[in-house]
Amino acid sequence: MLEEVERWLKERSWSADDRPLTRLLAAKRATGRTVSVVLPALNEEATVGEIAAAIRRELMGEAAPLVDELVVVDSGSTDRTAEVAAAAGARVVHRDSVLPELPTLPGKGEVLWRSLLATSGDIICFIDADLREFDARFVSGIVGPLLTDPDVQLVKGMYDRPLGGAAGQGGRVTELVARPLLNLHWPQLAGFVQPLGGEYAARRSLLERLPFPVGYGVELAILIDSLHTVGLDALAQVDLGVRKHRHQDPQALGRMAATIYRTAQLRLARGHLVRPRLTQFDRGEAGFVARTSDVDTEERPPMIEIPEYVERRAA
Repeated sequence: MLEEVERWLKERSWSADDRPLTRLLAAKRATGRTVSVVLPALNEEATVGEIAAAIRRELMGEAAPLVDELVVVDSGSTDRTAEVAAAAGARVVHRDSVLPELPTLPGKGEVLWRSLLATSGDIICFIDADLREFDARFVSGIVGPLLTDPDVQLVKGMYDRPLGGAAGQGGRVTELVARPLLNLHWPQLAGFVQPLGGEYAARRSLLERLPFPVGYGVELAILIDSLHTVGLDALAQVDLGVRKHRHQDPQALGRMAATIYRTAQLRLARGHLVRPRLTQFDRGEAGFVARTSDVDTEERPPMIEIPEYVERRAA
């Protein structure tokens, strides 16, 4: 590990307990910064309500007004995600209603990119909508350094990810693909425990300058591009404890891994690359059947280049 990373781990890795809520509220009053929480959601009716309700109850009341805006961005759910989220107190925005003149593309990154136009906070906190046993410290923990340290621009959550009752066995794409790529090509980022984690917060002034891959590669891209934009010392991570969520099957993980690799490849060589496809196999009645999927490669430009966004921020 680079000496620079060893130093960074000591200076930029914290616990959610290091910053009590009272300290965060005082810092928020002193700076006047506003906080938006965004939950990207696709068919998450089983969990999104509990998450939204906890944030409303613990971080948006008169006693603890840490969060100014709670937005669930629905990316085309066919279940009751929107209704459940609204009943829990979130403002629900459909992905297609943001920049409606621009046809939407499937993928989580597309939702996060459009959420910049659907929110107004100076600090934006992303929380995955499939978390179980949600703790509001997931929000306060990663927002905290952005309120108390003006030099910090982006904060990633770190946590244990149990799988099937076994501690620390989640995050298979991280360990098999993302971590080796980062250590080999971006060793300054080797200290991040959960580089692909969906819980992170950043200043709007940073996010609006970054391109967003439309698919699963968005977390890796934001981390790498933030390093190049603001430097390692502007990045941090906070220990949030344990993260429990729905795990993907091996074939879905394969598609995620291919997208992660492609996202890294695009950042290593920005020239002409053939649009990749991934072939996987299912066993059918007559043997194995090949199934081929496109690997997400589309990216949205920095939001600051979108006229509608510039007009709204200027209003």
